Amino acid sequence: MVAEVTGLDRATIPRGLADLTHPDQLPPAGRQRRPGGGRKPRTADDPTLVAALLALVEPTTRGDPESPLRWTCKSCPQLAAALQQQGHAVSPSTVGRLLHAAGFSLQAPRKMMEGQAQHPDRDAQFHYIAARTAAAQAAHQPVISVDAKKKELIGHFKTGGQEWQPVGQPERVPVYDFRSLAEGKATPYGIYDLSRNAGWVTVGSDHDTAQFAVASLRRWWTDRGRTQYPGAQTLTIVADGGGSNGYRVRLWKAELQRLATDLDLTIQVSHLPPGTSQGNKIEHRLFSVLSRAWRGRPLTSFETLVQCIASATTTTGLTVHAEYDEGLIRPGSS
Repeated sequence: MVAEVTGLDRATIPRGLADLTHPDQLPPAGRQRRPGGGRKPRTADDPTLVAALLALVEPTTRGDPESPLRWTCKSCPQLAAALQQQGHAVSPSTVGRLLHAAGFSLQAPRKMMEGQAQHPDRDAQFHYIAARTAAAQAAHQPVISVDAKKKELIGHFKTGGQEWQPVGQPERVPVYDFRSLAEGKATPYGIYDLSRNAGWVTVGSDHDTAQFAVASLRRWWTDRGRTQYPGAQTLTIVADGGGSNGYRVRLWKAELQRLATDLDLTIQVSHLPPGTSQGNKIEHRLFSVLSRAWRGRPLTSFETLVQCIASATTTTGLTVHAEYDEGLIRPGSS
């Protein structure tokens, strides 16, 4: 009669009566089962499972053995197959749970070692450059960050980024980027104005030389710098330690001296320590934006490259001017 009224199964009613008769055997509040109910973990039936798993992992473990976070180069299916050959009934998902419980996790290599001893005064170098930059900006003097971007092949080649296209109709490009099929190689040299959040990129068709770098600075100052900073007496440049504007490049120093003499301007250069190019402002404030400006569009000509660079912008108000340098004779060159 109770089953007909409530719609419960007849086998459920005796169990409910038993629970009412013995309330001390009911599960705790919020639980469907009494403690200890359900299927037992695999380690309860196989106490040697964890030891066998760690024996397989430890010989190939990388990193600090004392670290609580370790990683293995064997996959869960491979480890599960090896354990099954030893007589352990285990699945790849169970292996993954056991590894996490033992302090393992899947990790990728991280670039943190610079390959050389860190100079004890390197932190002081950064503080010095930052203080020098702040002082120049407080005095309303121009401060720029300079560097050469990665060279780009001009032609119908694949580039980074994506662009809206009809479904199933992507831009088709050659599988291999052969230099012989390119119409040229572009060398973008960038100048980033830290105070105005503005970029200037000169796209060259020849090698990345100190003359080309200083010629780009001359063009930027003639076109933008002298009008934006009419009372400037000092130009502060932050650059990497290598490349065409490296601290060991004598031609870079000679060309800068010639530029300072021609412009009647004091030029101060602060070189970042070796191996710290990512600390240069131009890397993550200008070049990272340019890398997305291609939008998957093949750079079929220098004009296309210049237009893509000039269209780059950010929500913080970045503006970029780009121009093509045809490799004309520059001041001071033979």
